[in-house]
Amino acid sequence: MAAKAGDNPDSLMTLATAFCLRNLRKTMCYQGYRNKLCLRSDIFLPSEICDKLFNTYMELVHTDSNFERQESFFQLFSDPRSTRLTRVQLREDFMRDRDLEAIRKQDLIELHLTYCNGLSARSLKTLTCFRETLVSLCLFGCSHIFYRKGAAPLASTEDSEEDEEEGPASRHALERDFNFQGFNRLRLLKLGGLPEEVDAETLLKPLQALTSLDLSGVQLPRTAFLTQWKDRLASLVLYNVDLSEELVNTVVELGNLRHLDISRESRRASKFKMTRKILTAIVQRLVNLVSLDISGHIMLDNCTVPHLEDAMGRPSIEPCKSSIYPFQELKRPLQFLGLYDTTLCNVTHIPAYKKYADHELIISALKCHKYDKSIQVTGSAALFYLTNTEYRSDQSVRLRREVIHVVLNGMEQYQEVTVQRNCCLTLCNFSIPEELEFQYSRVNLLLLKILEPARQDESIQRIAVHLCNALVCQVDNHHKEAVGRMGFVKTMLNLIQKKLQDRMCDQVMEFSWSALWNITDETPDNCQMFLNCRGMSLFLECLEEFPDKQELHRNMLGLLGNVAEVKALRPQLLTPQFITVFSNLLDSKADGIEVSYNACGVLSHIMFDGPEVWSMEEPRRDMVMDKMWDAIQSWDVSSRRNINYRSFEPILRLLPQGISPVSQHWATWALFNLVSVYPSKYCPLLIKEGGITLLEKVLELDSSQEETKDMASKSYWQMCTNGSMYNFFLCFLAFS
Repeated sequence: MAAKAGDNPDSLMTLATAFCLRNLRKTMCYQGYRNKLCLRSDIFLPSEICDKLFNTYMELVHTDSNFERQESFFQLFSDPRSTRLTRVQLREDFMRDRDLEAIRKQDLIELHLTYCNGLSARSLKTLTCFRETLVSLCLFGCSHIFYRKGAAPLASTEDSEEDEEEGPASRHALERDFNFQGFNRLRLLKLGGLPEEVDAETLLKPLQALTSLDLSGVQLPRTAFLTQWKDRLASLVLYNVDLSEELVNTVVELGNLRHLDISRESRRASKFKMTRKILTAIVQRLVNLVSLDISGHIMLDNCTVPHLEDAMGRPSIEPCKSSIYPFQELKRPLQFLGLYDTTLCNVTHIPAYKKYADHELIISALKCHKYDKSIQVTGSAALFYLTNTEYRSDQSVRLRREVIHVVLNGMEQYQEVTVQRNCCLTLCNFSIPEELEFQYSRVNLLLLKILEPARQDESIQRIAVHLCNALVCQVDNHHKEAVGRMGFVKTMLNLIQKKLQDRMCDQVMEFSWSALWNITDETPDNCQMFLNCRGMSLFLECLEEFPDKQELHRNMLGLLGNVAEVKALRPQLLTPQFITVFSNLLDSKADGIEVSYNACGVLSHIMFDGPEVWSMEEPRRDMVMDKMWDAIQSWDVSSRRNINYRSFEPILRLLPQGISPVSQHWATWALFNLVSVYPSKYCPLLIKEGGITLLEKVLELDSSQEETKDMASKSYWQMCTNGSMYNFFLCFLAFS
């Protein structure tokens, strides 16, 4: 059987590394002075292990909300006699100058700093500590590293840690003394996002041995300096660089280029036009090219063959048949040709080996370009289509978890409407809550944050509430309690309040009540929160404002059934106003029997507390009980239900008692309905929870009404005749 995408298991090294990082004090470290984490003295870690520990730590910090970050972690690698680092990847704002200084004695070969905006020019001095060993360096998106903090001179490595609290680097204190003098081994350099004030030519001039250069988004007023690498440079990335005729003429002199990226984020922002002459020059002069990306450029029409000629024959990658004239001169097909967002992407014959967009490639792009809005928008949209039902069977658990990680990263970074919508829609393609449970707290926090604004985009709000509802349905109580502590109940009630103000009963309103119904199921703390946050007032307001909304009424009464199951909270429901409302809803025919059934359930639990708690004169307890009997007798016991029970415990506690025969009858009716209409689902559950013994007690009690006993007897035989042989045996033992 073919392996699923991403179905390669984690190596023992990967599993052991993650375990050590989650248990540092129990494995390789001890608690030192002032709770500082220290490496045990008997440990020596080679570079293979150190690199893995270091980079996995960064990955866990950014992708696992349950992972505990250690302030002194980087200090563990300060001494090369016990730890050896060679390849390090650091990213995002929490990195500080002192973190990089902690590893300044290491002989780094690769150092990748991506969007580390917490670094100042102080870290440039640290970089010079690696100049004799560095082969690959990335400073992509490190917008502050060329500026000092405040107006102070460049800080030394002996400066106190208090200097770190000065705030962000000042944009007026440019560090002008740094260049790459002495970085003689450096071969690969990424400087994407270099500030305009920094002179790229002066900065790069000492680097004579470069073979790969990325200057994405860098302004290049002078371009001739690029020719210093014409005999060596194999890869050049000029993504989002403003092209000019001078720059193109310089690029085509770099005869050893194998990879060239001159793409743009969008052709709308470009004045430069890609002509047939320019493409021809690239093909003729750069004869070693295997990869070319010209995405996002305005293309002139004279680049392509006539439509009738283009449509002839089956699609071919042979250069001589190319639909794009300049590429007919290629000696061989390109490995990759980027034509996204150009008029050339729809032609028939493209001289490049085509590969479908791989999930891992999209995931890598979204991780690498977390702060690039255009990549996040298009990447998150691609993941939505690639995770739907059509492709699901080919995807492994591990791959789908990777997708969830990058989607949540996007939700954390961007409040922009398109990204948020794409991410929420992508999460809807997963089995909820099962596939999201490993990131349960994180995804709930993000969704609640999305729902905080009073005026959220309507479509995002609807999707987010749907996801919230799905996440609290069919999960363990400890998950519900945790989400309740996050503010889930209050958020849902705020949404309901807003919809009431707008006098609108839409899906958001109904999903919000449904979510509250789910999160209060057998969770007394959440029921208490509902009452504390004016939940009952909103219930009454919704009933008055939307008297004909059946689904809404069902959800609200289901929620109140959960509240009524909590003995300590029932006194708050025992008021003339609430009892009158519940009593009137017994007559409701909305949603079949559901509203009447749920109202009767609320009253059944209240009646179970006995006549002594009934302190009101009106409505009278006996009158309400009579209405309950009438309602139950009006229901069709074969009714199919719009309800899902995980446990019968709240119903079962109403069986062996004589305080409220009507409550006992409601509970018995409920069980008989469920085991007769859905025997395969509910017969085993009722037997598992001791229902046979409790039904037997109903038959034994003198206080039980005859019609109640009749219903209990039918429930017993239903379990025997529709259950398994094992169920039949249990029934036989119970009644023999």
